[in-house]
Amino acid sequence: MKFGRKQNFQKLFLEGVRGAIPLAVEQIDILLRVIQLTQIKVDKFIDLGCGNGILGKSILQQYPTAKGIFIDISEAMLQAAQDSLTSEEERVRFILQDFGKKEWVNSVIQESTFDVIVSGFAIHHLPDTRKKELYQEIYQLLKPGGVFLNLEHVASHSKLGEEAFDRLFVDALYAFHQQQGAKQSREEIARQYYSRSDKNANILALLEIQCKWLREIGFVDVDCFMKVFEIALFGGVKGTEMR
Repeated sequence: MKFGRKQNFQKLFLEGVRGAIPLAVEQIDILLRVIQLTQIKVDKFIDLGCGNGILGKSILQQYPTAKGIFIDISEAMLQAAQDSLTSEEERVRFILQDFGKKEWVNSVIQESTFDVIVSGFAIHHLPDTRKKELYQEIYQLLKPGGVFLNLEHVASHSKLGEEAFDRLFVDALYAFHQQQGAKQSREEIARQYYSRSDKNANILALLEIQCKWLREIGFVDVDCFMKVFEIALFGGVKGTEMR
């Protein structure tokens, strides 16, 4: 794959935006707590739209015998995940797949069922009809009692909510770049944030609607486990009765 505008953005995302996500440590802590509450042990999991692999890496650290599959549409993202998991090569597999298309399931179907499927800031790029289809596919891949957790960018109900999120994110980006030794002002960071090229790629859905979809599919114990403006961790458990 040739490097161009798209890969330059991916590099920027990995080095900047991903590292500056507000309350990232707390998000991962809560995600692991929900997994612990719902699973006696974790043998197999999927990190869907894995980016740099931070969610899956956290699961591997928490569960020393677990094995994970890391899936992303981007070679750059998968390479970043692989680079961060060189010490776990016997426990991980990396798959280049577009989960925006139903065929992605074929790459993991031979693995039988999974205890955990997680996704972080990836599914919101899909149209709503495809989001719901993907949730159904995830449901089918989980074992009965398995858990799906989506750490996601969701829609606000109001302009106030949108502005609160935007200001939080700009503050987080500014603080992150200051820590990295950058000399940009907050105003410069804000200007870049509001004019970023990927903004139109976001197709945000309300948290309540997505939880409703999960319940309709058959997930139980569906809930929002953390929400800060437009950042939400939500999901549910596959019911013991197969649908």
